[in-house]
Order: sequence, then structure tokens, then C-alpha cells
Amino acid sequence: MTAFSAKRKISSFAMLAVGIVCIIFSLALDCMGLKFFIDLGNGNLDIRGGILIVGILLTIAGIYLFPTLKYHRAIVYGLFLFPLLATFLVTVIIPLFFGIGYSFTDWDGIRVRNVVGFENYLRMFRQPGFIWSILVTFLFVFFNVILVNLIGFLLALLCTTKIKALGFFRASYFLPNLIGGIVLGYIWKFIFSSVLTNLLATKSMLSETPTALAAIVIVYIWQYGGYIMLIYITGLTGVQADTLEAASIDGASPCQLLTKIKIPMIAPTITICTFLTLTSAFKQFDVNLAMTNGAGSVSDFMGSYITNGTEMLALNIYSTAISQNQYALSQAKAVLFFIILAVVSIIQVRTSNKKEVTL
Repeated sequence: MTAFSAKRKISSFAMLAVGIVCIIFSLALDCMGLKFFIDLGNGNLDIRGGILIVGILLTIAGIYLFPTLKYHRAIVYGLFLFPLLATFLVTVIIPLFFGIGYSFTDWDGIRVRNVVGFENYLRMFRQPGFIWSILVTFLFVFFNVILVNLIGFLLALLCTTKIKALGFFRASYFLPNLIGGIVLGYIWKFIFSSVLTNLLATKSMLSETPTALAAIVIVYIWQYGGYIMLIYITGLTGVQADTLEAASIDGASPCQLLTKIKIPMIAPTITICTFLTLTSAFKQFDVNLAMTNGAGSVSDFMGSYITNGTEMLALNIYSTAISQNQYALSQAKAVLFFIILAVVSIIQVRTSNKKEVTL
């Protein structure tokens, strides 16, 4: 190693060490609610943010100057990814661990007074409305995973045939996905409550819990089916025409082409679409909020009268924190929601991967 490389290595490690110390120091001060001032003569200046920025810059410079030619390109790629990774860390990973910690306290959204252990987790399972929201969410997910994938696949088959104006049909089916969930929910609420009631001279589907849940399912399918359709179109267009032509020459019918060739060859696409619809349906919030805000009566559930008959899990967590001002309890529910979603997603992906191997 040359003298220049040795000095560069020392400089790189020094920058990394100082940068990491500055980052940890500034974040620790912020977490503890402390401030770090410098005296400017006519006033004090809090420099926690400046220390954090300096730490980040020194860390990036230390990584970039690291004297390793073999991994230099990977280091440069990492530097370009750093803003995205840092944002993901600050907005997802760190809040996740803070949320888990808050779920064991009496946090009121501002401060923590006491550590209560598992009290919040025991409280939420004693709430019939919360148990009901879990059941409603699973029911909603079950119907949507099946129907969205089925309709999306059928639309994809239609949009990969030799018919005119394919571009128009693809854009038309995908268009609902571009509308925001809140706006979409209020539009369909108007349709169900005013338009259809006048045309059919009947009461609104949103007036009763079972029909209101069915209405939310319909809106979700209408919104998300076109997006899933595009993914299925990508998978179907990847099926080689030579394979289909050879099977047709051998006497395969259109139904056999679909079940024996197309579906097995797009098994990875089916896995992706199932995963997307599963996670999206579990996290349903905006349409649920706009259309019913969780309202709906259930006369007898666990010996109680339920007034949140259409409230799904995400909306229940939101209502617990914002409407009821029970932030620690809401965090406990969110932690359980995260565990449920993670477990179900892992099971779904592993099951789908095994089926891919079988196909």
C-alpha cells in the first residue's frame, strides 16, 4: 500500500467515525428532547440540525473516499441510493420501532408518563368493535383478492386479443386507479346514495351494514382491477407466440391453451398480483373513510351492540388515535396489524412460490 493510499484510508475512516458520531449525537439529543446551543453574543442558536447534516456529509465523503477499487462502483451506487434509503429509514424503520415502544406505554401523542407493559394489548382484545373490524377486514380481503385478480385477469385476456382500439380499452380500464381514494369514495357515495336510489326507487346500499360492505368491495374492484390488469397484460405478452402456435398445431383448444400454457407460464405474475391485492386490501382506508366512515350497526356481537359495522382495521386504528385520543392503544393495534400483514404476506408468497415450482 502506497503512502497516498494509507493517508486516504486514514482520512476515510476518520470521516466515517466523526460522521457517525455526529449523526448518533444529534439523533440522541432530539430523542431525549435536549438542545445544543452555541452562543452568538446576541442570542443562542440550536445546532442539532447542523450537526446532523455535517455528520451525513462526512459519512458520505468517508464512504466515497474509501480506497477500494474493487467495490468503488458499488459504493458510488450506494451513495446515489442513500437519499432514498435515508428517507425510508426515517419515515418507516425508525417510526416502526418507536411505535412498538410507545405501545407499551401510556403515550398521549405528546409525552410518556408511565410504562404499562401489555395493558394496551389486553385492552384492545376486550373491545368488541376492534375484534369486529379484524373480521370485517379479513372478509374484505378474501373477496377482493379473488375478485380483483379474476376480473383483472379477464380484462387482460380481453386486452391481449386482436380487437380494435386496444389502447382505448386499456386506458379506460386503468383510469379509475388514477383517481384518489377519498375523491373516489365520495363520488361513489353520491352514486349509491342519490343516483341509484332515484333510478331504482330503492334505499341506498350504504344504509345497511352487509350491503355497505358489498358496496365498498365493488368500488375497490372498480378502482384496482385496471391496475392489476396491466400487470397481467405484461405477463401474458411475455408468453412466446411460438409456444402457443405449436400447441395449436398439436390440437390444443383455446381453453387448453389458457389452462395448460398461459396460466403456468405467468405463475410469477400471479404471485405478484396476489401479493399486491392482498396487502392493498388489508390497508384499505381512504375509500372506507369516505363512503361510510365505519358506520354500520350490528345488533349482537360478543354481547355488545356495534356501531362501527363497516369499519376496517386501518380505519379503526385511525379512529382510536384521532377521534378517541388514545394514541398508545392505537399504536398497540398498529403493531398487531403489522404482525398480521407480515405473517399473511409471507405465507402467501411462500405458498405461491411452491405452486410456481409445481406448475
